[in-house]
Amino acid sequence: MPPFNTAIVKGYNALTGGRVKLGKWDEYMSMRAGVLAINTAFRDLLSNDLGAVAGMLFDIGTGRFPAPPLPGEDTADARSVWHAELARARDNIKVDKAQAAADQQDVTHTQVQGWLRDLGLALGFDVWIASNDRGRPYGDGRLADGCLAVLPPPIAGGPASDAIRLIDVLWLESNGCVTAAFEVEHSTSIYSGIVRMLDLALSGEPGAIRGLYLVAPDSREEEVRAQLRRPAFSRVSDLHVRYLPYGELDSNREAIARFGRGLHPIEQLARNLN
Repeated sequence: MPPFNTAIVKGYNALTGGRVKLGKWDEYMSMRAGVLAINTAFRDLLSNDLGAVAGMLFDIGTGRFPAPPLPGEDTADARSVWHAELARARDNIKVDKAQAAADQQDVTHTQVQGWLRDLGLALGFDVWIASNDRGRPYGDGRLADGCLAVLPPPIAGGPASDAIRLIDVLWLESNGCVTAAFEVEHSTSIYSGIVRMLDLALSGEPGAIRGLYLVAPDSREEEVRAQLRRPAFSRVSDLHVRYLPYGELDSNREAIARFGRGLHPIEQLARNLN
């Protein structure tokens, strides 16, 4: 059996007007000669190893891109229609890529929240997950599994409760006091997360919350520091908000869960932002 690929064959036929069929060596050799001719004619746009032309034929065969008008049908109107279809296809690909990037961002954000959830529970804290993230799939269940269903009354009844509910992860003592707050900042501005933590910190007794943490990729540290130098964040230095890199959290979370106690291990990993 010759090495045919159904999508590539369909793409080749659409591009050339051929009628190549699967499963015959003479058909395969004919298509191979045609592909080599296309690659030679457009070598400046394609690659020497046939990877680019094969990818193009595959994309045409799967309907990702439309084939240009065939010889004899290549009128001005037909080419105009093809250009319009090609533009739509390119726009759709941009949307698909943007959605894929957004999905990956959500997965990463949720994953880090899950790390913090599991770590907080292992260290004996009650854990709160942001109200808008509670139902996200995580592992074999939901992100809020095993966590508080409602905030303690002093927080839930306070003036900043709506903002505090949206903090990504809270660790609380059994008496309902917040020990640590974590905002996961994968790629977006830190502004909203900082504001929520300020609301939390300023809603209770000064110094009552031991840890306020921005959790972000290792590569964002300098960017976060630059944002915190803005005048709008002048109060942040008073609250000792600290930076917890993904890498440190990921590398140490299992050991902390097994051998750690209280907030001390997280304090050792986090970096001062002052």
